[in-house]
Amino acid sequence: MSVLSSFPVPSALRLRDLLALGASVLRTRRFRSALAVVGVAMGVACLIAVGGISASGRAELIAQLDKLGTNMLTLRPNAAIPGEAPTLPLTATPMLERVRGVLAVAEVEQLPLSTYRSERMPNYDTNGISVYTAGVDLLSTLGGSLVEGAFLNTASSRLPIVVLGAGTAAALGIDRLASDLQVVVGGQRFSVGGILNPFPLVPDLDAAAFVGEQVAARLFAADGHASLIFVRANPDQVPLLEPLLGPTANPDHPEEVQITRPSDALAARAAAKGAFVGLGLALAAVALLIGGIGIANVMVIGVVERRREIGTRRSLGASPRQIRAQFLVESLLLGAIGGMAGLGLGAAIVICYAISQHTPVVISPESLVGAVTSAVVIGGCAGLYPANRAARLAPIEALRE
Repeated sequence: MSVLSSFPVPSALRLRDLLALGASVLRTRRFRSALAVVGVAMGVACLIAVGGISASGRAELIAQLDKLGTNMLTLRPNAAIPGEAPTLPLTATPMLERVRGVLAVAEVEQLPLSTYRSERMPNYDTNGISVYTAGVDLLSTLGGSLVEGAFLNTASSRLPIVVLGAGTAAALGIDRLASDLQVVVGGQRFSVGGILNPFPLVPDLDAAAFVGEQVAARLFAADGHASLIFVRANPDQVPLLEPLLGPTANPDHPEEVQITRPSDALAARAAAKGAFVGLGLALAAVALLIGGIGIANVMVIGVVERRREIGTRRSLGASPRQIRAQFLVESLLLGAIGGMAGLGLGAAIVICYAISQHTPVVISPESLVGAVTSAVVIGGCAGLYPANRAARLAPIEALRE
């Protein structure tokens, strides 16, 4: 038997033993551990919720853009002289229909009229409702739909029938149609033939009442000059067509034609939603950092309270490295548990928001992995100082107290 065999073999702790030991310590200090876990969980939940809610909102807007199309252009006249009523030539719509790549064209003419539920309403109380003439192809060009009733057609355009926009119907207190339902348009009684759903691409038309072009010419002397022209173009040719539409609509004064792309507003809203994500993530990171400080505080207190335990383990052969590993594993477990709890809470917040707002649930796997990883890293960093402090304790000094 050699001399070396008489010396004790240094003890070894496997990872499984460290995890079991760390879990048992956390169970014995449940309340304090729970407080540290809650701090980390709140930070992780904020990270996931901010990213998920923002992504869900953007996904809804992008889906809406895909559904409505980005190939619609709006033409409106600009006044050449301030104070002058702008108009487009009568030939604007027929000429635009001949342009290769144009799929559909529809126009409306705004009339200087008001719409009321009754003749007894004062003339100044307009509720912001505008009156437009509309052709039979307006609804299909705009991609609109009806809540109830029917839109203007070849026959109804000659009759005193009005179709109400979503905002107009709400302002007039009309939520359903009836056979005897009438409103007053320009002093004339019109039967209500339909109620429209909102126009996502042209929200200004929601507060409008639409009458046929022929009845408007007969009763209100409408001259047929379009106030707005809507053009649906081949999606691949929109960039090429846009500079051609002004000279086509008004060859003499193309500079008096303003061309806009309504879908740009929705795209801007999607971009604006993303602009606030950075601020939200920064606040979530602060919350996660505060959770890490909570773990560090719990671990430092644990080192002070467990000095006798540390001294006993050192005297029985535990190395400083093993003591350091034990406390580091405990802090990592706190971070991991907080990360998993925050993951569930954050995902639940995103799902509840998406269901309430009728938007798709979008939670990227990268954000889930990143949030939990951040929690574990925060837990590990928070436990470094307490672990090193515990490892530096001398056995005799620890047992003395």
